Amino acid sequence: MSQQYSPEELATWQRRIAARANNKAWELSEKLDRTQAENHEMLHAAHAAMHLWSIVGNENNKAHAELLLAHVYALLGDPVRAAKYLQDPNPFFASAQCEAWEVAMYRTIAANVAACIGDKSGHRALYKEAESLIAALDDAKDREILLATLRVVPIPPSESLGE
Repeated sequence: MSQQYSPEELATWQRRIAARANNKAWELSEKLDRTQAENHEMLHAAHAAMHLWSIVGNENNKAHAELLLAHVYALLGDPVRAAKYLQDPNPFFASAQCEAWEVAMYRTIAANVAACIGDKSGHRALYKEAESLIAALDDAKDREILLATLRVVPIPPSESLGE
């Protein structure tokens, strides 16, 4: 005999699972050395979060889930999907409703995508902007979280090396 859940109960569980999948994908994305199995888990968790947030989330949840997918695909070396998922939430992160940490996160992941697609000048500019935005954050916890993300983004080559 299967138990029937109300729409509210189902939505509550979907939000909980979406948050857990989202957090797992971010946790794995911050690792400097992931196994192939962890790469698969990170990708599946990010897609699970996106799927569930598309059902029960608001525009903020959806934009953050797409940004996570852009980051994950960049980490996995897939420039086409990374660029696609970065482009979709761009209007949300360009809006006045975004908090400073969200703008810093967007620029950090945009730097990662630029590195993945081979855009050297974009990578350099976005990385530098992300560093500045993160350093300017008032909240130490926000800075710590964003620095963990920036740490996995390739450091742009120095301009003094003839680039």
